[in-house]
Amino acid sequence: MKKILSLIVILFLLNNTIFPQNNERHEKIKVPAIVKSSLYKKYPNAKNVTWEKEDGNYEANWGGKSGEDNSVQFKPDGNFIEIVQAIPVNKLPESIIMYVNKHYKGSKITEAGNVTDAEGNTFYEVEIKGKDFIFNENGKFVKAEK
Repeated sequence: MKKILSLIVILFLLNNTIFPQNNERHEKIKVPAIVKSSLYKKYPNAKNVTWEKEDGNYEANWGGKSGEDNSVQFKPDGNFIEIVQAIPVNKLPESIIMYVNKHYKGSKITEAGNVTDAEGNTFYEVEIKGKDFIFNENGKFVKAEK
């Protein structure tokens, strides 16, 4: 009986060592009720929402085939930061395409979005090689992030 019990304990320990249960990508985050309430108050049609934590804030994603056509960030107190709504790359202003072709020859824009912040300011966000680039509403380069 001791051998069986010892074997079970060893298998359990090996399972948790080989297949850790605390993998950050799969770990569920606890979203404060105020943040969830803020999301559904502002976007009542949000369905199948997934949550991430980014820079101490909460990001809700939903919509489209990828489940990330809409990406909204809230502060931990529930205050809205911004929404990024995915758009096709061919809907970007020509000036953004020209900027990318000039400064990042051969690189491809992998994601594009219209961003609206809490003050109502709008701008564009594009991803190139895993890095985000911000352009103003007229398509003029503003900054690179991450």
